[in-house]
Amino acid sequence: MNIGEKLFELRKEKNLSQEEVADKLNVSRQTISKWETNQSTPDFDKIIPICELFEISTEELLTGKKAEGEEVKNIEESKVTKQELRRKSAEVVSTSIFIYVASVAFIMVAIPVLKMNPIIVTAIFLCAIAWATARIVKNYMSMPKFDKTKEEIKEEKILKQINGIVNTVCTVIYFIVSFMTMAWHITWIIFVIDGLICEIMKLIFMLKEKEEK
Repeated sequence: MNIGEKLFELRKEKNLSQEEVADKLNVSRQTISKWETNQSTPDFDKIIPICELFEISTEELLTGKKAEGEEVKNIEESKVTKQELRRKSAEVVSTSIFIYVASVAFIMVAIPVLKMNPIIVTAIFLCAIAWATARIVKNYMSMPKFDKTKEEIKEEKILKQINGIVNTVCTVIYFIVSFMTMAWHITWIIFVIDGLICEIMKLIFMLKEKEEK
């Protein structure tokens, strides 16, 4: 397999268009086309960026042979599929949502019903919220990056629009309720509910994608 065929194969594996590869490598689409059809070969200064983009060694690009130990590494990495990571992510988000709901329920019951000290209740509530939030942040920070499909990009845009609407509505409700009741010390829970709704929407999209696959 020559370099042109190898570049074409790698691009297809990453689900990238010639335009997208060209943008990442700061060359024209025509240049990518010429590389893939063996009308020209990549300049020396483009070899390393190409290898970084497609996550391969220079030896594999130039000779078609994988570096020693790389084949084993690829097999191990393939065990952790994108679907598995999404499933784990869905589990973290769903349990964190439960913690959010339980925390809100606790603060609504603890003070008026159980007559607990408001300061202690608030401290427990904030600790629970912080714990749930930390789990979500850690989950997203530790997830490896995958090349997104057009459908995933589309769904991500829809989710952002929905979250934007939810944030706006919750903010309006917060000010209306706060000015009407003057219970500013309690109405801030609306923002917790806002975050809860956004996380539920993420979970719905995750489960929807899992079912489609």
